[in-house]
Amino acid sequence: MISLFTSESVTAGHPDKVCDQIADAVLDALLAGDPNSHVACEVTAIPDGVHIFGEITSRTHVDYAAIARQVIREIGYDKPGHGFDADSCKITVDIHEQSPDINMGVTKADVLENGAGDQGMMFGYACRETESLMPLPIELAHALTKRLALVRQEGILPYLLPDGKAQVTVEYHDGIPARIQAVVVSSQHEDTVDMEQLREDIVRHVIRPVLPESMLDDGTQYFINPTGRFTIGGPAGDSGLTGRKLIVDTYGGYARHGGGAFSGKDPSKVDRSGAYMARYLAKNVVAAGLAERCEIQISYAIGVAEPVSLLVDTYGTGKIPSGQIESLILQTVDLRPSAIIRRLSLRTPFYRQTASYGHLGSNASQLPWEQTDLAHFWLDKLS
Repeated sequence: MISLFTSESVTAGHPDKVCDQIADAVLDALLAGDPNSHVACEVTAIPDGVHIFGEITSRTHVDYAAIARQVIREIGYDKPGHGFDADSCKITVDIHEQSPDINMGVTKADVLENGAGDQGMMFGYACRETESLMPLPIELAHALTKRLALVRQEGILPYLLPDGKAQVTVEYHDGIPARIQAVVVSSQHEDTVDMEQLREDIVRHVIRPVLPESMLDDGTQYFINPTGRFTIGGPAGDSGLTGRKLIVDTYGGYARHGGGAFSGKDPSKVDRSGAYMARYLAKNVVAAGLAERCEIQISYAIGVAEPVSLLVDTYGTGKIPSGQIESLILQTVDLRPSAIIRRLSLRTPFYRQTASYGHLGSNASQLPWEQTDLAHFWLDKLS
């Protein structure tokens, strides 16, 4: 059977990703000063304006506006005259402390009994389509947007501006990736560039260097800035908001998402820590050879430490029954939020790097939830 699946990615200059990066940079700064900071930071961006707001309780103090300007500058919005830049944009800050009702539920005398910061369900997924055990379409889409940023930053295509998107459609034969059916790339650019030159340059310098040549053929379709000119971008072209790129952040739609956003949230929020743990578990199931594909769901109730449920689905590819994998996880891994935080070192200020190009897979390859240290341990337990 032949089927098509498409995933998209966006650059760090996309307006929603500008907001995610500011929120996670704020989180990193607070964790660096006080690892026990409770943070739920939201950000919006409009033409020449950024609003930082939310609930933050911390023993440290940071300069929110300075953090935001630094992030905006590093992304590449450092030129006046484009409707949004680090020096001229107005930044407003409205921060208040976490609700004492929530704090009472998540802070206990025994740290390991700290409850989840909210109810919710989280999903993790892994498969054998790529070395990172991620679905191929989202990994290829991220590779394109990373390359789009690189050719701008290194001056290979100096007329490009920070905002951009990419989309990859992979053709599957009986569930196996066979070829790339279509590639879509849209990049913001200076108004002086010729569109035909831009299209040729992006194929040559962005698409060809990162997509596997063996999966491209005469039937592959290329759509480069298909609507034409794209000179007004970033928050000047469209308002930005934290948490609006959940599918880009995770599996590109290939696996389910529990609905909770990540960026700007400290790890007591299981929207983030639970999703990272679910990915960690699913990846280790596949790395151990217990299944070719694996999706894991964990759910929590606010103020309760133990998860409400755990579900393992191997889509019929499991070498042992899914119920046995569930039992193995529950016997060997503590899924209480504080235990997840300890195992995955989630009070470390390393979050901004996840706020663009994916919280999972190759973009996070050095982070704790992408490691496969459980795989050999489980195999020893089963032998």
